[in-house]
Order: sequence, then structure tokens, then C-alpha cells
Amino acid sequence: MAEFLIRMADERGRVLEQLENGPSQEDVCERFAQAGYLVYWVKPRGILAGGGLHRRRRVKLDEFVIFNAQFLTLIKAGLPILTSLDLLLKRQKSPVFRAVLENVRDRVRSGELLSDAFLAQGIFPKIYTTTLLAGEKSGNLEEVLSRYIAFQRVASAVRKKLLASLVYPALLVSGVILILTVLLNFVIPKFQALFADFGADLPKITVFTLTVGTAVRNYFFIIFPAIFAVLFLVWRWSKSESGSQRLDRIRLALPLLGSIWLKYQIGMFSRMLSTLLAGGIPLMPALQTAADSMQSRLISRATMAAAEKVREGSPLARSLEETRVFPDLAVEMIEVGESTGALPAMLTSVAEFYEEDVQTALVAALSLIEPAILIVMGVIVAFVLISLYLPIFSLGAGGIRPT
Repeated sequence: MAEFLIRMADERGRVLEQLENGPSQEDVCERFAQAGYLVYWVKPRGILAGGGLHRRRRVKLDEFVIFNAQFLTLIKAGLPILTSLDLLLKRQKSPVFRAVLENVRDRVRSGELLSDAFLAQGIFPKIYTTTLLAGEKSGNLEEVLSRYIAFQRVASAVRKKLLASLVYPALLVSGVILILTVLLNFVIPKFQALFADFGADLPKITVFTLTVGTAVRNYFFIIFPAIFAVLFLVWRWSKSESGSQRLDRIRLALPLLGSIWLKYQIGMFSRMLSTLLAGGIPLMPALQTAADSMQSRLISRATMAAAEKVREGSPLARSLEETRVFPDLAVEMIEVGESTGALPAMLTSVAEFYEEDVQTALVAALSLIEPAILIVMGVIVAFVLISLYLPIFSLGAGGIRPT
């Protein structure tokens, strides 16, 4: 099915705009017209949909977690789902999230399940809609929402710690770029004018530095757009199936950082699967949801391959081991959880172990990366300064004579 952008008005006159799946534009238009909506237009979703760049709706993670915590509180207080959504809509400040919640509320009011209403928005993680579906089927929506909120809070805390650890290296790289910019735009031109007055042959290292500086200044409006164009093409390529797999393999092959990325993904997989299983979702759907939610395409494909073997009757631990992607320690701990009937608890232990291991490994890696960045920055600056001052020293020593 294709994806279409539809603009319509409801019985109250409110104009809505949302994404819908359907076989054709006519089918989507007819479906909403029969539901009582006044349809203005239906357009295929694409890069140039609507005559300009199509901006996909996004909801901030922290904002979403707060909404779910408030939603859970209202449900625990005994309020119906529709009443809870209405109350939260009035308190919602984000216009994007408010529009999404209005659509969810309208769908639930028309008879759709809450999980289907959130799934139709196309912007929420699959683990969330699957968790809601499990709660609706079991009649225990409060418990599954509590587990999802706990999962998101832990995952968000781990992600924030990782990002905080990368702040200092990012500042160092920014410092290198800033220093080079100053040297190329202000320092080198002054020395170039000075050397022009010498009228003498300059050392090759100085000629090289001056040539690079001149090229960067003269072709600035070509070099930087070209760099951004290449980065954009790489980003688009990374969104394709082959590109994402290739980049994931490169990422995992990196020294130090590759093993950290693998451990981080294993920890996320274990916590996600534990949350789904504890919420009452069977193993096969839980594995498929976890696979769809993984950032690493390699882990995702390995999980899907393991799910197929589990479907055929193989134990989970053996199926994961045969993929040759999951670490031996994780497989052994999962095997113990299967044999003792405490798989969700053991998966939580696996997640906690790897999350702590990632923190430790990242600190150790950064202790090596930060000095390396400082050394590279020092070498570059020293090279530029030596190449610029070398002719002056040579001139003072009589090595260079003006012509």
C-alpha cells in the first residue's frame, strides 16, 4: 500500500491533515468521505508532496514520556481513555503533538483501538503500539504502560549519558576547525602579502601551506557546498537497505567504538525484549517488534533470522548463537533464563550488564581519543606556524635572499 497525505474537515469544522495508507488516492478519499469528513485533497506522500519539502511530524521523546506518565496517572484514577485524552489535549502546548493527539482521540471515539489509533500516526515506535495492544488484549493497560515508561526512562538516561560523554571530543574538534578557519582567512593572507615583498624562492612547505590557504579561500563557495552535498547523499544512502547495512558493518568494524556500539545495541535489544515479554506479548511477536525497533540493521536481521528458527522450534539462546552476532555472554545468560523460566528477568540483567559495560568502555575509549585529538590539533597548528615562520627565520639567517 502507498502512503498519502490527506487534508479534510470534521463535523465541527476543524481542519485536519494526516498520513494514511491505501491502494489509491480515490480509495482514501472515499473512505474518509463515507466516515463523514469533508475531504479537501489527497496527495501521495513524497519528497516534493504539496509543492515543497514534506515535513514529517515529530514528537520529542521527553514530551512523549511525560504524556504517557500523565496518561497512566489519569487511567489509574479511574478516568475513561477518551476523557483522559481530552484532558491531556487541553494541557498540551506543542501544536504538532496536539494535532496528533486530536487525531488519536477522534479515531478512538469512532471505535478504533487505542493501539491502532497511535499506529495510524506513523511516528510512534512500534514497541509502544505493540505494548498498548498487549495491554488492551490482556485488560491490563496500566501495567504495560508502567513498564513502557520505565523502559523509556532507562533508555533515555543511557542515551543522555552517552551524548554527554561525547561533548568534550566534539568541542575539541570544533576548536580544530575554528583555529584552521582563523589561520586560513586571517593569518595566511598576511604572511602571503609579506612573502610577496621578499621576491624570493620560498621553502616547499611554505609554498604548500600558501597554496592550500589560497585554494580554500578562492573556492570556498564550491568546497563547502560540495562537502554538504556529499554528506547529504551519504545520509540518503544510509536510509536505504543496502546503505544502512553497509554503514552498520563499517561502524561495527571500527576499533574501540565498534565493540561499544555492539554492546549498546545488545543492551537495548535485551531491555526491549524484556519489556515486551513482561507485558504479556508472546516471544515471536516480541522478537519481531524488537527487530523492527533496532537501530543496527545487522542486529535487526540477526534477530529476524533467530525469530524464524524459534518459529521452527529452536530455543531462543541457540537461535541467537547461530547468528554469530550476539556475544557469548549474552547467549549464555539468555539460555539460563530460558531453562529457569525467568527469561524477562534475565534479559533485564543482560541489559543492565551491557549498559554498565558500555559506560566503562566509553570512558576508556574517550581517555584515548581526547589526547589523540589534542595531538592532531597541535600537529596541524605547529605545521602551519612552522611553514609560515620558516622563511622569516631563513631570511634572518641568510638562507633566503630577496631578488
